[in-house]
Amino acid sequence: MTSYTPLWDPTIAVPSGVPSVRQAADQARKVLDEKERANIHDQDAMIRAAYGLCYALHDLLAALDAERGDQQ
Repeated sequence: MTSYTPLWDPTIAVPSGVPSVRQAADQARKVLDEKERANIHDQDAMIRAAYGLCYALHDLLAALDAERGDQQ
């Protein structure tokens, strides 16, 4: 058991469906655009950035896997 809460836990993550690659890429670009301006000296901002980028990346990879027919 870990003494921290990870950003992503697949055992409790609730899938809300897989977006299309276009939707996931658009969302990833939007999140990146928002989060790249975060203050690196602000711990809360960095946590929010990591969280947002983590979920955007998971959605993008799920969309790419679905497009290729991969089941993971």
